Amino acid sequence: MKTTLNEKQRLALLADARETIAARSENRAPDYGAGRVPEGEELEARGAFVSLHMGHSLRGCIGHMSATNSLVRTIREMSIAAAFEDPRFPPLNRGELDSCSIEISVLSPMEECPDPKEVIVGTHGVYLIHRGRSGVFLPQVPGEQGWDRDEYLNQLCRKAGLEPGAYLETGARLYTFTATVFAERR
Repeated sequence: MKTTLNEKQRLALLADARETIAARSENRAPDYGAGRVPEGEELEARGAFVSLHMGHSLRGCIGHMSATNSLVRTIREMSIAAAFEDPRFPPLNRGELDSCSIEISVLSPMEECPDPKEVIVGTHGVYLIHRGRSGVFLPQVPGEQGWDRDEYLNQLCRKAGLEPGAYLETGARLYTFTATVFAERR
């Protein structure tokens, strides 16, 4: 199941994300202005990720797997987290923001996947929980990396700090989800 967002809402959410990051980097209050999605607008609450890219390279990516707030608030919070709190990267500086493109992934609810052969590369995001560890990949990642299903699931294990093939072990819980993905045109 995919979240339906019209073009105006998508553009407004992307503008909100950019303004949220700019305001934080300039130590000022955000100015969401006209044409943006109001905080109270009825958008279905969903999990969401915000990804920042510099050219073809990832510069930050943080999200929530399930709804914790309104979609607008989640995207604003994850924008800040992706820009300034992703432990893989130093905090974004204002000069970098001008060179970054923003991508938003709005997630469907997760579904348990008892058979890994049901994972469809390019359609399903995957989430693995096993031995107190977890890892997640958004649906677009295997296509960007050129992975087939086996490589996708083995890389998921590695991301979770597990050995390849751990998703097949007894006790491993694999989930799938889809995402509505949209990005700035830069």
